[in-house]
Amino acid sequence: MADQAPAELPDNVPQHIAIIMDGNGRWAQSRGLPRLAGHRAGTENLRNIIKACVEFGVKYLTIYAFSTENWGRPEDEVSGLMGIFDEVFERELAELHKQGVQLRHIGRLENLRESLRSKMLAGIEQTRDNDRLVLNVAFNYGGRDEVVHAVQQMLADGVDPKDVDETLISSYMYTQGVPDPDLVIRTSGEQRVSNFLIWQSAYSEWIFPETFWPDFGREELLAAIRDYGRRERRYGRVLES
Repeated sequence: MADQAPAELPDNVPQHIAIIMDGNGRWAQSRGLPRLAGHRAGTENLRNIIKACVEFGVKYLTIYAFSTENWGRPEDEVSGLMGIFDEVFERELAELHKQGVQLRHIGRLENLRESLRSKMLAGIEQTRDNDRLVLNVAFNYGGRDEVVHAVQQMLADGVDPKDVDETLISSYMYTQGVPDPDLVIRTSGEQRVSNFLIWQSAYSEWIFPETFWPDFGREELLAAIRDYGRRERRYGRVLES
């Protein structure tokens, strides 16, 4: 891991990158492997991307690990995924902590097996003071569900409707205190939002590389960052020439 960012990086490296890690199943099928083999390869690849983000100076990384809709997949696939995630948390937490990664969870912890929920909460507590990279794991997460949850909490707190604005709503989101993503990447070539950070990504730049997630490594991430660096972000405005 380099002490200085590579010279080929643009001046405006995105502070926050969010990734829809798509294509695990198709990656496996193209190799004649079961879908779970693709999910396992995908979780292994995450280690490479975390290291690259630290190297490139990215401060926040949000990954779409498991959506609220994913519960509708075949039971054996869901059970297998839970087992993989359980193993990954147990195996990788020490290394994440060593790298200075702060682990956070966005979404609902309900419906998760107790062992996974306990490991996730323990990891969040253990890494809470790390500040090299904040890793948001979107697990049992859905963008619409997040908005519903925020409204429920505002009603429970008795918020006056006159006080509701974008800043207040953002403070009730799971990502409170985290800047909105500058860049959202969806691997595998699919071009859909899929209920991911629908509030936070309103003005994000999106990139849709064809590469399946297990093959999306350091060089592919660097290419995405360089693509981002060539863009002009307008936030709905027309910039003066």
